[in-house]
Amino acid sequence: MGLSILFQGSNLERLLGGLGVTAQIAFISVFFACILGVIMGVIMTSKNKVVHFLCQFYLEVVRIIPLLVILFLVYFGFAKWFGAHLDGVWVCIIVFIFWGTAEMGDLVRGALTSIEKHQIESAYALGLTKTQTFIYILLPQSLKRVTPGAINLFTRMVKTSSLAMLIGVLEVIKVGQQIIETSLFTDPSAALWIYGVIFALYFAICYPLSLFSKYLESRWEN
Repeated sequence: MGLSILFQGSNLERLLGGLGVTAQIAFISVFFACILGVIMGVIMTSKNKVVHFLCQFYLEVVRIIPLLVILFLVYFGFAKWFGAHLDGVWVCIIVFIFWGTAEMGDLVRGALTSIEKHQIESAYALGLTKTQTFIYILLPQSLKRVTPGAINLFTRMVKTSSLAMLIGVLEVIKVGQQIIETSLFTDPSAALWIYGVIFALYFAICYPLSLFSKYLESRWEN
């Protein structure tokens, strides 16, 4: 039977529908994590001790607590604390934005603080304001330095979206497992083919991000 299992009933349609859910979770999360992460990164460069402590605490919470635990806390905790059910897709989006913002913020902070101080001092000496220095000096250089790490983070977010299946979201891996379970007795090789297709689908989403990163790097080097 082999690959023909994909074309039985609505298997292919279900897999593509699951891929759509995966893409929805991943790309909405990446979009907002990118924007909020840049803002977070700028805030993390603050010399205010209270702001620095809060930012560091947020970052450590994200790094220390497993993402799956945060996912369960939000999914089950929201119903317990507020007496309302929050859709699993939106739980994933909220948690991934929470995670991505912290990671992206730290990348931006590292890029901003890596720029030599004499460039900032030279900008001030030329009469540029802090805002102008940020826009014309810090931001362009930071974007170049943060891009490889940011693309890697975005790829991780796409792959980590598979955790959504653990709270009942019908993303692509969950759908694939359902197809395998219903076809295992008629085709023992079902798992191999279905997971092979899932691999190809993830590759199709993540590889363009890698190409885009290489394109930006080559463009900025020239």
